[in-house]
Amino acid sequence: MKIAALQMVSTTEVERNLDVAAGLIDEAARAGAALVALPEYFCLLGQHDTDKLALAESDEAGGAIQQALAASARRAGVWVVGGTLPMRTADPQRLRNSCCVYAPDGKRAARYDKIHLFAFDNGREHYDEGRVLQAGDTPVAFDALGLRIGLSICYDLRFPELYRALCRPPCDLLCVPSSFTYTTGQAHWELLLRARAVENQCYVIAPAQGGVHENGRRTWGHSMIVDPWGEVLAVRAVGAGVVMAELDTARLQSVRQQLPALAHRRSALGAG
Repeated sequence: MKIAALQMVSTTEVERNLDVAAGLIDEAARAGAALVALPEYFCLLGQHDTDKLALAESDEAGGAIQQALAASARRAGVWVVGGTLPMRTADPQRLRNSCCVYAPDGKRAARYDKIHLFAFDNGREHYDEGRVLQAGDTPVAFDALGLRIGLSICYDLRFPELYRALCRPPCDLLCVPSSFTYTTGQAHWELLLRARAVENQCYVIAPAQGGVHENGRRTWGHSMIVDPWGEVLAVRAVGAGVVMAELDTARLQSVRQQLPALAHRRSALGAG
């Protein structure tokens, strides 16, 4: 089956971003994708971190962003991994960075809240998501298209223990919607994605922000799909667009049979 990572260069205007996302979802669906994934912060990259607070939506009542994702899934008839959106918490000064997944009928199938919050300071660039975000605490995987699919977000990529937790039982596909900085992406993005694919013997889909944004931030892009042997099947360096590849379950099983590392890992830890 075909899967698609949707790369964006999100702006400071939510409606514009939702329109671009909807167009990319439709484009991928027309090309035959059964599952599409949007990048982190697809709905907004504001001038300030606190801009997200005004957009935070309710988990129970929903909101315009969640409605747009559900409508796109239903209209295109595909599974939509909805990047991330700001989800309200009990603290008005904190929100969750949430990845919501929608089935082709528009119903929400999963929600994952980013566990690891990015911080970086090299003297020229400074980021600290903990100023606004509240960390999640629960790994989330869901079943779709005959696959077990694990969810993660951006900075989570640096923490292999999260993926070990997700892969019990093994995932067939790991999703990593991201907004890597240019600096950290250039150094580590492909390296980490391929490592997660190889060590968990599964496909990885990594939709990213890719370009220079209205707020002056530059993101690395290079949205990609990686196979269980660590081969990069498709990649887009910069700019909005669709990155598509075939997820071959026979390839998945072949890799696991030839090199039964997952079975060895479970046995070594006393789980099989």
